[in-house]
Amino acid sequence: MHPTLSPDELLRYGRHLILPEVGLEGQRRLKGASVLIVGAGGLGSPLALYLAAAGIGRIGLVDFDRVEASNLQRQILYGSSDVGAPKLEAARARIHAMNPGVRVDLHETRLDSANALEILAPYDVVADGTDNFPTRYLVNDACVLLGKPNVYGSIFRFDGQASVFDARRGPCYRCLYPDPPPPGLVPSCAEGGVLGVLPGVIGVIQGIETIKLILGIGEPLIGRLVLFDALAMTFRELELKKDPGCPLCGEHPTVTQLIDYESFCGLAPASAAGDETADEIGARVLAQRLASDDPPALIDVREPHEWEIAHIAGATLIPLRTLPARVGELDLRRELVLHCHHGQRSMHALDILRRSGFTKLKSLRGGIDAWSTDVDPQVPRY
Repeated sequence: MHPTLSPDELLRYGRHLILPEVGLEGQRRLKGASVLIVGAGGLGSPLALYLAAAGIGRIGLVDFDRVEASNLQRQILYGSSDVGAPKLEAARARIHAMNPGVRVDLHETRLDSANALEILAPYDVVADGTDNFPTRYLVNDACVLLGKPNVYGSIFRFDGQASVFDARRGPCYRCLYPDPPPPGLVPSCAEGGVLGVLPGVIGVIQGIETIKLILGIGEPLIGRLVLFDALAMTFRELELKKDPGCPLCGEHPTVTQLIDYESFCGLAPASAAGDETADEIGARVLAQRLASDDPPALIDVREPHEWEIAHIAGATLIPLRTLPARVGELDLRRELVLHCHHGQRSMHALDILRRSGFTKLKSLRGGIDAWSTDVDPQVPRY
């Protein structure tokens, strides 16, 4: 039994009500539906706003970050006055300003194997707006185990992808990507950048697919992957097949419970900013080492246009793409500390140099961004 609509709601949703595919019963179904959005960032912003505008009765948000100035270029849930505030509190206020009739549940936590099933279970549809591989695999696996559709989207630079993974009717995310890429091979948006309006396109596609699933209309993107190229302004579609050998949704599944997704994706557990490990060094420790009588050489593996924005005094610029050809410029006997923007590319550079015979290597954890926040605020952040 779906909830009834008030006179105010009949007026608000009038343009839906005159669509034969939606009508009064469909709008009541939207009001009775619940959607969980994992990640209240670039994709989650347009998705949450359009679902709220459409009259989804209950929207859950999972995130644990605070609003940063760098978010405002694409995360339209937030404004300048929200910088420094918890994302979820600001998001709820923005959603309620648009549609006070929507219930907004806040899950201010990092989604992990211990809490994912409990958080996802009460919702009809789960929408994945995350930006990292461990959480994507986690959301996928939890949805398969719970029998829920996973409305997927991802963005990078000028390109986006969208699909609906529902193992009851088609493939899951693991059928498309059985194994995660090696750590550092695929840069994050923080490393590679993203066109600010791109998540609007992909997030809106996720919103359309979510509403179609709830209403039971149209042809959902189950078994189809949409690829969007903003520079060429083209959409392509790939057919996806269910993998009979998929360890999660195949004929003989071996993944029957949630696992350690950080380890699955080859990521080491996070350590404190000031710690030093076999491969990484914290910004504060590096500052002390650079001030010593035997400082390491600091190698910046970012691109020249990033160097122009900000750089650490005394560093040498050797972009990652040129590193294999410029190995001969480096001293095998000297300790080298590699850095990029946030630490992904420098770990890839570390692997390149290690294979070339270098042994005294460290990567600056958190990159130049950590240097700006922990050591020298005069170095601009971007």
